[in-house]
Amino acid sequence: MGGPMSRRAFLGRTAAGTGAVVTAGLVGVDVLPAGASAPTAVTPVPFHGVHQGGILEPESNAGSFAAFDVIAESRAELEELLRTITERARLLVEGGPPQNLGPAAPPDDNGILGPTIPTDQLVVTLGMGSSLFDERFGLGHKKPARLKRMPIFPNDNIDPTQTHGDLSIKLQASEADTVVHALRDITKHTRGGMQPRWRIQGVHGPPRPSGTPRNYLGFKDGIAHPNVGNPTVADQLIWVEQGAPEPSWAVGGTYQVHRIIRMLVEFWDRVSLQEQETMIGRRKDNGAPLDGNSQQDIPNYKADPAGTVIPLTAHIRLANPRTAASEPSQILRKGFNYDRGIDVNGNLDQGLIFTAYQQNIERQFETVQKRLIGEPLVDYISPVGGGYFFVPPGLRDRSDFYGRGLFD
Repeated sequence: MGGPMSRRAFLGRTAAGTGAVVTAGLVGVDVLPAGASAPTAVTPVPFHGVHQGGILEPESNAGSFAAFDVIAESRAELEELLRTITERARLLVEGGPPQNLGPAAPPDDNGILGPTIPTDQLVVTLGMGSSLFDERFGLGHKKPARLKRMPIFPNDNIDPTQTHGDLSIKLQASEADTVVHALRDITKHTRGGMQPRWRIQGVHGPPRPSGTPRNYLGFKDGIAHPNVGNPTVADQLIWVEQGAPEPSWAVGGTYQVHRIIRMLVEFWDRVSLQEQETMIGRRKDNGAPLDGNSQQDIPNYKADPAGTVIPLTAHIRLANPRTAASEPSQILRKGFNYDRGIDVNGNLDQGLIFTAYQQNIERQFETVQKRLIGEPLVDYISPVGGGYFFVPPGLRDRSDFYGRGLFD
């Protein structure tokens, strides 16, 4: 249905289309009003590279997570959508003055960050859901080998309106209004090409008082990570490598898992400190494992085979048993806290936006998730949404665009 659209025609569908999304990006030099002093320079996060940003980088202060249904009507329109997302993302990440479209036209930028777009260490990460590879665009033969819909696990309470999607966009930046600005820009410039499906805003708090930041259960969150700063480790655990069964275009990409995990904080806050620490396996004050003194200490499970100190059902022990057999199931885990006010019953709606990156979802995330089935903590958390996505490799240069390999 319909032939290829020009860029102008594609963006012109904004006025008539249903909701949609995109990110921003042109490079420029800041123009200051007369008498104004120059702001402190912030070096943008590199937009081009072998891998997309937002994977190896640490969490920023603010994050926004959104999934979209693609409503483009042809393969050519899908390509145009991905090119537009790339252009807007590049502009937003690199910062600078927006394009001047003249006094009679709607402004190119929404202006909520002022006349010049600051970088604020913005990072954009785009993912593709399995549904993008259905019959609509003829891309079934290009589908990443291990990409599928996220199943419902025991103890999940999944809301279909907060789950799955054709595309995912994760934004993170040093300032909360920067991610709001970027999402606004994306939705404006891709209206008619894709439509928001679900969205959630997150924060990554400062260390209190030091070390790793805390989640809304009050525990330090994300202490143990594989050493993905070592390229050999990253190649083994994170990046898709050359060879069957993966298509060649996917090399350098990674699999992304999003899980929106509600925390039943009002019940949790009535649990004794000892019981809380026993369920987690760490001390609440400093994050140390129950057999250690600081959060950097590695739990010694071999010295505690019966779980006398750290119970066999403790969250940290089930998630990462630290055995030779469990090494290949390690994931790169990211976390943002969220607060969505109250639900219809007047209960606080707070929790964690969990994101994991890995080379193989079944070998890694799903193996870890199955070990956690039935853990004591399930009485106080409730996964309600999210999805599986494939994050394509990074952008080589200014002529490249997200998912270019799909169209070669």
